[in-house]
Amino acid sequence: MVKIAILGAGSGGAMTANILRRKLDNDEAEITVVDKSTDHFYQPSFYLVPFGYLEPDQSRNINDLLKPGVEFVHDAVTGVDPDGQTVSLADGDDLEYDYLVVATGHRLDPSAMPGLTEAWEDHDDVYPFYHYEAALEMREALENFDGGTFLVTQPDTPIKCPGAPLKMTMLAEDYFQRQGIRDDVEVIMTRNAEHHFGVQPYRDKLYEIWNDRDIEFKENFSVEKVDPDAGVVYGADGEEIEYDLYAPVTPQFGQEPITDNSPLTEGSEDGEYVTIDQHTCQHDAYDNVFALGDCENAPHSKTAAAARKQAHVVGKNLTSAIRDMPLRAEYDGYAACPLLTKKGKALIAEFDYEGAISAPVESKMNWIMDVNVLPSVYWDAWMKGYDPLP
Repeated sequence: MVKIAILGAGSGGAMTANILRRKLDNDEAEITVVDKSTDHFYQPSFYLVPFGYLEPDQSRNINDLLKPGVEFVHDAVTGVDPDGQTVSLADGDDLEYDYLVVATGHRLDPSAMPGLTEAWEDHDDVYPFYHYEAALEMREALENFDGGTFLVTQPDTPIKCPGAPLKMTMLAEDYFQRQGIRDDVEVIMTRNAEHHFGVQPYRDKLYEIWNDRDIEFKENFSVEKVDPDAGVVYGADGEEIEYDLYAPVTPQFGQEPITDNSPLTEGSEDGEYVTIDQHTCQHDAYDNVFALGDCENAPHSKTAAAARKQAHVVGKNLTSAIRDMPLRAEYDGYAACPLLTKKGKALIAEFDYEGAISAPVESKMNWIMDVNVLPSVYWDAWMKGYDPLP
């Protein structure tokens, strides 16, 4: 019997575990998932909860997500030795494996933005909404906000769900409109890039929407530090932006046990990401290691929709590897981002390695799909290893 270790019980890890459990008999493979948390959060809720569009309780216990026959180990990974085929754990014995799946996601590090931790902990106008606690706290702050500058910034690091800052910005602008204070609010979003969204034709459609609604985008703005006492964000070029309500995206990195205590990220551009073949999701140096989701270096958008597609590729290819068969499944770079433009309206950006797949159509049906339908599909189908949507 082969031993499969899966690091991370987020979207990619949980889906892959359940897919493999369906494909492999219990006497064919022992599957173990390791995570330092017992809670799995529905992260798309983090930009919906502040506006009351989803209720806060959007998490599940990991043991309830995993199929029978998948063992869950509640422990922190401290390192990986792919030559010795072991995973080091903080509290338990080393975990031996024959095959390894790395799905450790991104590490949020507020301390990497000088002033951000202090601003969040000691002030009532800064809410880094990629953190669940900040998303909850932001709900009351929005209710009490009566005017000024609403600011969203992005770090220079890659981020998961690159559309989330845009959604936060557009939903906030619409919220202020509905509250009757829009004329008293300046809405600004920054990014250290030429454009706020990387893929056409969605970019031009978003520019059209933002121009119509007087939402300001500051391009090529790199956050240097936050001064919470002055209510100012300083750019690397000396530019200053004052704020009255601030929703920064936290800097994000690879997980330190993988980046610092394993050779799996060697060869990636900044040493932060597990290096894989962008189609098979197999590690470029270790044939018995696969990776997917936010933790690897394939040139795709870091979204749950991407992990969902990759999970099936990893499930098929790892099963083939166990059975000494060729790896035929290929990930085409698919990612999807429901861009919520206002309450009741959204457009769906779908794209792969080749470019856009869907048209940039703003509709009520897209909103219903994302807010009312997708959470149930996520929990009841995707997390269980099924894929009812194309």
